[in-house]
Amino acid sequence: MNPITPPNAPSTSSQPMVVNCVAYRKDGSRIGDITLDAISDVLAEPDTFVWVGLYEPDEALLEKIQGEFGLHDLAIEDAHAAHQRTKLETYGDSLFLVVQTAQLINGELAFGETHIFFGPRYLVTVRHGASQSYAPARRGCEQTPELLANGPSYGLYAVLDFIVDNLLPIVRDFREEVQQLEHDIFGETYKSSTVRRLYDMQRDLMTLRLAVAPLQDIVNQLIRLHPNLIPEVLQAYFRDVYDHAFRVNEAIGAMREMLTAAINVNLSLVSLRQNEVMKKLAGWAAMLAAPTLLTSWYGMNFTHMPELAQPWAYPGIILVVGCVVGGIYLGLKRAKWL
Repeated sequence: MNPITPPNAPSTSSQPMVVNCVAYRKDGSRIGDITLDAISDVLAEPDTFVWVGLYEPDEALLEKIQGEFGLHDLAIEDAHAAHQRTKLETYGDSLFLVVQTAQLINGELAFGETHIFFGPRYLVTVRHGASQSYAPARRGCEQTPELLANGPSYGLYAVLDFIVDNLLPIVRDFREEVQQLEHDIFGETYKSSTVRRLYDMQRDLMTLRLAVAPLQDIVNQLIRLHPNLIPEVLQAYFRDVYDHAFRVNEAIGAMREMLTAAINVNLSLVSLRQNEVMKKLAGWAAMLAAPTLLTSWYGMNFTHMPELAQPWAYPGIILVVGCVVGGIYLGLKRAKWL
């Protein structure tokens, strides 16, 4: 699991901090790209709203955004610090949301955060760490201006839906990998890498569930507690986001149970194979003990041993040893120890 980039770490990405800054009319049509300095001018005009997308902004940029939209100090502090829990907070007539994101990078699951400032006339998304650009969600909104006419609330729906939908391929990949690991578990040879991967997946799924489960509560709060910001016509869309998050959460829970069962089965199979080896070793030890016991009599140095004077003594003792060992072998074979 790769943690999100610390806020004070130097950025190694060439991606600009201001990804998008676009103004829209009340009817959902696009006015065009604007500069940060022009935000207050656009908002001064009636029937407009602004959608800004940021990626790992520095403190100066966040202060600029705060001044343009009049955002609360605590919300700006959280957005700059990152590493926040999933939550929804109300500041006057605006909301501040923190949503966990996840992304597969080179086969490894990495986590990030998106901080959202949402008001009646603006939507600001701040991405940290592993998170895909919300440009596709923006384009989808612009292609349906009749819904974007509902204001930034439709943009908020598009962003949340984009975040949840990006989790579905991750869950699908995990499910396919679990099926592959099941074949490895029941293979002939024991692989420590299989157990290690099972543990890593269990850890990643637990972190993923901690990111998804609170999102359901956030969507519920948006629908029930903020009708002034979420119009009734869009509540069905937010319920759809809740349904998708619920499905992802259920799939994660099911896979965690499967992984727990797989780990237990793997341990049981390892113990069973060890028992089989011990049984075989015990069987061969028993067959070796019988001739050792019989032939050790010849090392006792007795003067009068009846078999020493008979010519058939040695062939006879060899035959007796063979019969005893053969009997032990047949008995163990019948008991499936060998």
